[in-house]
Amino acid sequence: GNAPFVLDVREPYEAEIASINADQLIPVDELEDRLHELEADPDEEIVVHCRSGGRSAKATELLREKGYDASNLEGGVLAWSDEIDPDVPQY
Repeated sequence: GNAPFVLDVREPYEAEIASINADQLIPVDELEDRLHELEADPDEEIVVHCRSGGRSAKATELLREKGYDASNLEGGVLAWSDEIDPDVPQY
């Protein structure tokens, strides 16, 4: 299938430090109020990530409650840096 829609739920300053090229960034604390801004289609698979997986777990739960097909990137940017792309800085 198509690549999933990647949602970064960190703060904007964090994305400036280390980014894995998310499709969109909405901080987790703003997500519920800004759901209408989400650019993913309702039937699109969404992968949610943060720094280490904690905030994205909360965001994934919220999106699922709203009917989205969301999954959490376990381990977040730190795991991505360890396992997939060592060029992504850890912070």
